[in-house]
Amino acid sequence: SIDEEIIRADIVFISVNTPTKTQGIGAGRAANIKNCELCARKIAEVSTSDKIVVEKSTVPVRTATAIRTILAVNDKGLKFQVLSNPEFLAEGTAISDLTKPDRVLIGGVQSPEGIKAAETLASVYTNWVPREQVLTTNLWSSECSKLVANAFLAQRVSSINSISALCESTGADVSEISRAVGMDDRIGKR
Repeated sequence: SIDEEIIRADIVFISVNTPTKTQGIGAGRAANIKNCELCARKIAEVSTSDKIVVEKSTVPVRTATAIRTILAVNDKGLKFQVLSNPEFLAEGTAISDLTKPDRVLIGGVQSPEGIKAAETLASVYTNWVPREQVLTTNLWSSECSKLVANAFLAQRVSSINSISALCESTGADVSEISRAVGMDDRIGKR
């Protein structure tokens, strides 16, 4: 059962859907972190030993605060270290992105315990990812980096759509432009 696996684990990953809120402040725009909070409650409820809890979902900055608050009120005196380890997986290449990532990002509280927890998680990844590709940051930088990366990708898609419209009106070939611009190392082929 899930309860038994949480009890046995040293590291517990929270990887859940964070749908858009449908009511209240931020309805239609903000992510609903209810599923993350429910997972944290379950971890606090069933744990019998200290744990490292890793948020994998795309979440608003400071979601780790909500998770830490829930875990801290356990009545067993357990200590939990919360890490941010966002996924950078693309549809269609997720397995390859996981096995050969550009980078792995791990954010933790900048305390001796938080740094030790981040290094523990880093040691898992370094079984298949070179250590220089495993980046450790503070908790908020990790959460924010995921959102910034998503924003950059969205801007890139928007730019390509605009360039495509320009090509249609001028007779330029978007694939030729893509190739020519992609050869610029500052921009890249992808």
